Amino acid sequence: MYGKGLRALTLATLVALTATFALVVFWAPNDADQGFIQKIFYVHVPVAIVTLVAYVVGGIFAFKQLRTDDRKWDVRSYVVIHIALIFNVVGLLTGAIWAKASWGHWWVWDEPTLVSFLIVFLLYATYQPLRFSIEDPERQARYASVFAVIAGAFVPLNFMAVRMASSLVHPRTFATAEGGLPGEMMFVFLVSLVAMSLLFWLLVKYEITQKNVTWQIRALRRRLLGDDAVAPIGRSAAPTIAPEAAKPLGQRPRVSYENSPEARSRGPEEIAT
Repeated sequence: MYGKGLRALTLATLVALTATFALVVFWAPNDADQGFIQKIFYVHVPVAIVTLVAYVVGGIFAFKQLRTDDRKWDVRSYVVIHIALIFNVVGLLTGAIWAKASWGHWWVWDEPTLVSFLIVFLLYATYQPLRFSIEDPERQARYASVFAVIAGAFVPLNFMAVRMASSLVHPRTFATAEGGLPGEMMFVFLVSLVAMSLLFWLLVKYEITQKNVTWQIRALRRRLLGDDAVAPIGRSAAPTIAPEAAKPLGQRPRVSYENSPEARSRGPEEIAT
């Protein structure tokens, strides 16, 4: 079953998000300098961390696609990067709101943390156009995987460069004399990080499940109505998949459409996002 585990993951995500909201609003202390607006930190930073980790994971999946030529890894890499781009936008927006409240400006160009996050976003913003520009599914998967591997390697290098850069502009939040966050702040931050991670994984599983359901519906219509009754799907940035290709992680494929007589005579199915 493609949606296996979605109900439990959805429930866990809702509980984690509710707990995060309650802790941030009613329990986490206000910053002495920035006040209540600083609490956007509990959204901005966890979202940014999840985004950067997801880009690296997308690169790992792409590397597996290049090594094995198994299209399921292309699908997983595509979905992870797709959702990470959405999180990237959320991180940029929350960062701009925090910057406006803290510095009086929506953007500060001499702050390496903000600029580097924007550079990563602009880099990955070319991923979808790259895929769309390549019509052949095999070349699309190969070139997109090469891009994802290189970009995924750039992300940690970019992060280390930012950490080494010195800047007094970025607001220091709840730093103690020993460094780091106080206990209450660290606890709320970790809860928020877990919540954002669960939300990200939930969205990934939902999109992969949607792609499988879409493929199965088209395959069923072909079987019942014939090939001519199903209109072909035009060029898309989404990868070409077989039924087992986009199975949720952890599930073993049971049927291989690509090896069936129908597939050999008709070719793989291309589905859009």
